[in-house]
Amino acid sequence: MSGEDPAGGPLTPLPRLVVAAPASGHGKTTVATGLMAALRAAGHEVSGHKVGPDYIDPGYHALATGRPGRNLDAHLHGEALLAPLLLHGARTPRPADIAVVEGVMGLYDGRIGGRGFASTAHVATLLDAPVVLVVDISHASRSIAAVVAGMAAFDRRVRLAGVVLNKAGSDRHAGEVVSALEEIGVPVLGTLRRDDGIAAPSRHLGLVPAQERSDAAASLDRLAARIAERVDLAAVVRVARSAPPLRAAAWSPEAALAGAGAPAPGGDGTGPVVAVAGGRAFTFRYAETEELLRAAGCRPVAFDPAADPALPEGTAGIYLGGGFPEVHAADLSANTAMRAALLDAVRGGVPTVAECAGLLYLCREVDGTPMVGALDASARMTPRLALSYHEARADRETLLAPAGARVPGHEFHRTRVAAPGSGGDPAWLLGDRPDGFSADPARTGRPTLHASYLHTHWAGYPEAAARFAASLSR
Repeated sequence: MSGEDPAGGPLTPLPRLVVAAPASGHGKTTVATGLMAALRAAGHEVSGHKVGPDYIDPGYHALATGRPGRNLDAHLHGEALLAPLLLHGARTPRPADIAVVEGVMGLYDGRIGGRGFASTAHVATLLDAPVVLVVDISHASRSIAAVVAGMAAFDRRVRLAGVVLNKAGSDRHAGEVVSALEEIGVPVLGTLRRDDGIAAPSRHLGLVPAQERSDAAASLDRLAARIAERVDLAAVVRVARSAPPLRAAAWSPEAALAGAGAPAPGGDGTGPVVAVAGGRAFTFRYAETEELLRAAGCRPVAFDPAADPALPEGTAGIYLGGGFPEVHAADLSANTAMRAALLDAVRGGVPTVAECAGLLYLCREVDGTPMVGALDASARMTPRLALSYHEARADRETLLAPAGARVPGHEFHRTRVAAPGSGGDPAWLLGDRPDGFSADPARTGRPTLHASYLHTHWAGYPEAAARFAASLSR
């Protein structure tokens, strides 16, 4: 239930905690996901969240909790939406009694040059959430206490409520660390051993997505059992329950569309079909994207470009999100029926949004493997990782934005797309650099194709959903 804050605005209780680490590689994804699964196994309804733009970790969170994994990113949707989106995720599709938020990178690491903006600490402070720090102790003992003390003292607005020790070499080793932490007054909530064997496989963009691992569910069950054995879950719940009520109301896709000047008609299941790419090759999309489309009266229907022979019946719009077409290029290329169907749809003016993986899939080829060919461009893997936040600008009107609009986004890839000529209008300008393609292949007089490397969180720019939905009825 929500109360009323005397200072104005609702007070909404939600037990919650943030799982952080001093740096990447300490095991926070393993511990956060394991905590979600172990708490669920113990009878809790758990809502899983991820600080930052990453899509892969929320896939594991979804497997652990049985509900959508969601992102909280101060850059992509702004500070004001952090608490509302957390509350929305914690009540959709059903009320949760605890929220576990996995951090990003090191506790205080945020946007470069932003003095910690969008960091785990920044988000934890705005959510007034206690922090549980996961620390790899494999190469130190008492020095770990100095690291933890520094983490706690660096910003007093961050409430460090406990530590989970990871990769302990022995009980004697762990005892030395626990003793040092007791001296500085930081409770240890659990200790995982170096030989517990609970790491997930990774590749060029991080962890292998859960949707691509046939063993993911079984591995998660083992992880949950190990966490329940080695971490004091009752103490973790007490930490979460120490969080005060949030001074916020839950985000709503209907209200977001109304705020964008597009009153939501609501989804009755009979609206225009939006074909949403899924399967093993297309695992990256934010849950709020489909929720906004439903609120706008659309009917998102998933399809697998690698396996399905045709687009969903009645397709009026297409959404090709992110993923790994470079990994699944052979299967995507072999499905010639789907490639032909998509090519016909795009050339026929069916409104199409393609983000990153979708952009690659619409090219002529990826590393020499034939793709859809809707774009006169080719893609190649490169050794360089492109990973950054952007404020994108629409140079002229596109399918998703009016001319001059500024939209927050991020890019995350190791590929490069080259077009033989100008490639048409850019989808976005990232500073002075053009990104992607905005095109009118059917000569309708307006852009119907928007293909770009840029990932956007439509909760932060609901006008994109409103414009896309409106284009389906033209």
